Amino acid sequence: MPDERFVFEFDPRFRRVLRPFGVTEETAEVVLSDQMFVARFGRLGTRTPLENVADASVVSGFRWYKVIGARLSLADRGVTFGTTTRAGVCVRFHRPVAALLGDKVRHPGLTVTVADPEGLVAALQHRIEGRT
Repeated sequence: MPDERFVFEFDPRFRRVLRPFGVTEETAEVVLSDQMFVARFGRLGTRTPLENVADASVVSGFRWYKVIGARLSLADRGVTFGTTTRAGVCVRFHRPVAALLGDKVRHPGLTVTVADPEGLVAALQHRIEGRT
C-alpha cells in the first residue's frame, strides 16, 4: 500500500502565531506507511509503528486556546498539534509515545488538526483492520 500524506488545515488567523515555531504548511503533516505512523509539527513530532495505533476518531468543538500550537493535556497527558479549531483526529496508542519533551513524557493519545479528518480516520481504520 502506498504512503498516505495528510496535511494540516491552517486557520488564517493563527498562521502568524505558528510560523515562529516552525509550523507551516510545509512542516506539518501526518504520514501513514505500511509500517509507521508519523506526525510532524514544525520541529516537533512523533513516530511509532502502525501496530501501536489502537484507534482514531474525529473530534471537534475546540476552543482556540486549548488547541492552537503544541498543547499538553494535564488531564490525560495527551498532546495536541493544532492549527485550526474546526476539527481534528484523536489517535490513541497501545503504548504511549514521545512527542513534546523527548522521552521524558509519553503520551497515550495525539490530536492532529488535519484538513481531512474523516480521511485520516478511514485510512487508519483500514490499516488497523488490515493487520488483524
